Amino acid sequence: MPRTIAEQTVDQLGGTDSVLARQRRDHAEMDRLMSRYQALGDGEDRERALKETVQLVFSHAFAEESVLWPAVRRSVPDGEELTARVEEEHQQINDLVADIERLAPGDPQREEKVRRAFALIRQDIRDEEDLLLPRLQEALDTSRLRQLGTAWETVRRTAPTHPHPVIPRRPPGNAILGVPLSLYDRARDALGLGSAAGTVKKRLVGLAALLVSAAAAVAVAVLRRRR
Repeated sequence: MPRTIAEQTVDQLGGTDSVLARQRRDHAEMDRLMSRYQALGDGEDRERALKETVQLVFSHAFAEESVLWPAVRRSVPDGEELTARVEEEHQQINDLVADIERLAPGDPQREEKVRRAFALIRQDIRDEEDLLLPRLQEALDTSRLRQLGTAWETVRRTAPTHPHPVIPRRPPGNAILGVPLSLYDRARDALGLGSAAGTVKKRLVGLAALLVSAAAAVAVAVLRRRR
């Protein structure tokens, strides 16, 4: 049975640039941020830890779905089944965090959804590190793992940072819709989560809706041509 990447050295993973090492670093940071949130009392520091967790989780997952999981489906015999399992976990996390962002800090429902989201994120990490990524490691050489790492990191740095139910889990739809939504998310992050109030917020939402509509039209046209 392939060995979990959690127990391997960086060299065994293909070096610091390998997609396996990059994934594990992000997973460790997610766990640190979630633990920090759970250890803090109510206040700005706790909300900042949650905000940073959300931003990392969603940019990380988007890069996986755009770059990494297609490589798994191409290279691993049961890649379709493995990635479908992780994509379902991503969708559940997406739905929970969308609810969390609509609820006020201190709301008991919000805290329960945060608890469930964190449990799913940790389960997702285990499924990736123990099942999916070791299978990819078996299938690809070090050079290819490093190439995937570079591509994955490039996408992650420009990916959406919040949940969006309109984004498909697979290319080409996620790549097309991800661009305008990433612009919206990063503008929202720059203003402060939840602080884009009044006219500014309305303009951002209007711009995002316009861009998403345009991107959706392009996606439909592309899909029709492929048929």
